[in-house]
Formats: sequence, C-alpha cells, structure tokens
Amino acid sequence: MEIVNHIFETEILKLGSYTLKVSQVFSILIIIVTTKTALWLIRHALFRKYKFKNIDKGTTYAIFQIIKYVLWVMAIALGFEALGIKVTLLLAGSAALLVGIGLGLQQTFNDVISGIILLSERSIKIGDVLEIDSDVVKIESIGLRTSKAINRDDISIIIPNSLITTSKVINWSHQSHQARFKIDVGVAYGSDVDKVIKILEESAFEHPEIHDIKLVEARLLNFGNSSLDFQLLFFSSSIFRIGKVKSDIRRIINKKFNEHQITIPFPQMDLHFRSNENDK
Repeated sequence: MEIVNHIFETEILKLGSYTLKVSQVFSILIIIVTTKTALWLIRHALFRKYKFKNIDKGTTYAIFQIIKYVLWVMAIALGFEALGIKVTLLLAGSAALLVGIGLGLQQTFNDVISGIILLSERSIKIGDVLEIDSDVVKIESIGLRTSKAINRDDISIIIPNSLITTSKVINWSHQSHQARFKIDVGVAYGSDVDKVIKILEESAFEHPEIHDIKLVEARLLNFGNSSLDFQLLFFSSSIFRIGKVKSDIRRIINKKFNEHQITIPFPQMDLHFRSNENDK
C-alpha cells in the first residue's frame, strides 16, 4: 500500500510553486474514461428506446448531443479541479482575455448558440429536407457549431448553424413525410381539355411513388401565347429525390400525348422580308 501511495505522490512536473503528481494524471484518466463510458451507455439506452418505442430519431439525436456537451463541460471542469486549478479563479482572472476572444470569435459563438437552439428547439432534425439559399439539402448531423448535409448531387455541405437560424429556411419534411409538387406542361390550342386533364392524372397514377391518388389533380392553368397551359399537382414521399420522380412522370405524359396525337407546341416566329424599291 505504501508503494502505491509513493507512486501516486511521485512528482512528474514542477513549475514554480505548482507540482503535477501521478495521482492527478490518474484522476484525469479516470474522469475521461468515466465520461466516455457514461456517454456510451446513454447513447445505447437512448437509441434502443428510439427503436422500440417509436421515438423520432432526430429527437433522440438532439437529446444525446445536449447530454454529451453537458457531460464534457463537467468533465473539463473536474479535470481542472483535479489538476489543482480553481475554475472560478481561472475565469475571474481571465475575464479581460475572454472579452477579447469573444469579440474575435463573435461569429463562432453565434454559431455555437445557434447549434444549442437547434438541438434544444428541435425545429430541424436529422433526415429533414431543407431548402436554404435555393439549394435543397438533407440534414445528416447537427453539431454544436456546424451541421452536415448533402445536396441532390450527393455533395457534402458544411452549414454554419447561424445560417439555419437566421435565414429563411423551408423545411419540406417538418409536418409530414410527403409534400406536394407540380409539373407544368403546355399543349396546342384546339386540344381536348378534358382529355389532357385525364391523361395528366393517369400519368401520375402510374408512378409507384404516388401513393394517394385522391390528392392528384390536373388543372387548366392559363391561356398562354402559344399554348394551353396545364399544371399537374401530386403528393410524394420521395421529397429529396423528387427530380427523378418528375422526370419519370414527364416521360409517361410524353408517351401518352404521342399515343393520343396531342402536341406540345414550341414558340414560333414569322419573318417578313420587304424589298427596297430603290434597289429595283
């Protein structure tokens, strides 16, 4: 026992009046291992509860992130105490320095506060499809300072959290797992309007991603300069990959138009040439 006490009391580093002992380093290791173990147990407990009790994955992730940050802040504070450094005295003595750092890292702190708001408010969750600055992205993770997302080209995008909280953001999947989309198409004047509407609705019915056919609607939108303008409205759960769904439906529409001799007009221009009488 005396040997163990002697080892723990062995000095590793000495700077002036401050002495770092083996026992202090051992305490730091214990704090780190305990914190990581606690986080591992909490993570498994939360995500097991998410799987078996039908809890939203985004909510589970947000709760775990908040717990993780709180535990690490407590661990750092305990680590300073284990090293013999009083946290309160450290903060009081470095108040002026912290003010200077705060001014220099104002945007970073803004992002951090925004991250805390996102994690606690849960208005944005993992898997949500957002439209930010005309770019549609899918949220993969929400960190304390930045969030990670991918766009429709499968390119990873790092988004500062302040951009999400201070900008106008459209959350396509906030209230429902499906959203309404539209396809615009024009047909030549003289076409049978009722037949065009029927073809448009049938084209949407044939796509496997369109589940509720009662919500499919085609309407005559406008009398254009060179065409009758129609709009096809439908709901789909394939929010993030809606581009492929629209492409498939357009292909079906084009095939059915060809079968029923319905033409899609294109702008035309008539040119009139006038001869010069002097040349004659």
